[in-house]
Amino acid sequence: MLWPLDTLERRWDMLAPHVRTYGPSAGRDRPTVILFHGCAGVRPHIESYAECAAEAGFRAFIVDSYTPRGWSLAFGATLVCSGATFWGRERAGDVLAATWGLSQEPGVDPSRLCLAGWSHGSWSIMDLMTMPLDRPGEAGLQDAAPECLEGVKSLFLAYPYGGPGALSRSKPWVRAPEIFGVVAERDHITGQADALRVFDAPRQNAADVQLWIAPGTHAFDAPGHEGFPSPMRYDPDLASGCQDRFVGFLRRTLGEPKARSAARPASDAAAALDA
Repeated sequence: MLWPLDTLERRWDMLAPHVRTYGPSAGRDRPTVILFHGCAGVRPHIESYAECAAEAGFRAFIVDSYTPRGWSLAFGATLVCSGATFWGRERAGDVLAATWGLSQEPGVDPSRLCLAGWSHGSWSIMDLMTMPLDRPGEAGLQDAAPECLEGVKSLFLAYPYGGPGALSRSKPWVRAPEIFGVVAERDHITGQADALRVFDAPRQNAADVQLWIAPGTHAFDAPGHEGFPSPMRYDPDLASGCQDRFVGFLRRTLGEPKARSAARPASDAAAALDA
């Protein structure tokens, strides 16, 4: 589908009223993580990650790409999850505009940002990383500019879509933030080979890529699949481990926002990320 070109400001004005905010709202500027949901929309597990980041002293924002467009979760699950509309390269404009807009928010340190995505959200972030952003129209925006991403230090990418249509399959990345990638061992949407393949693109640009092969299914950290004929299975232990790794990665790449004793306890696996 072809979408009309927005400006950064217009796209951000559309998204901003529906952004969910977590963490300290006053005081000094803090390192910040911006979260992008999967094709099924904002679900409770995305909120859990944002809450974990906030408990550790980071600011966190969940960007809802559906509500501003008048799309229901059923629309997303039917048409976006099937690949019929709104591919990663199209949603990349949301990622860029949200990064631009939130960088200007009070309480946000614009020099210490992490972009975090789950499934379709990861796909959108990764597609954006292939775009030079030096000409009008990239990411569906008239005034896309690489300066909007200067403060992005790291990417947390959970089970990204890596099948046909993912730009990282064939295009190199033009920027190299530090990456923590989560690959699901039994991912029925993106097979493990494709999931691993898309991480070759950032490596070719000398990005520091750390991967965790989680012994679970796609969306192993999202409860609610029980009782449905779906190959996805929620695993609470893997979910907890993934959240620990998420917080550990934020600490390592963005810096410690407050005393460790006041933050969410980390597992041994996550603590290793801080070393």
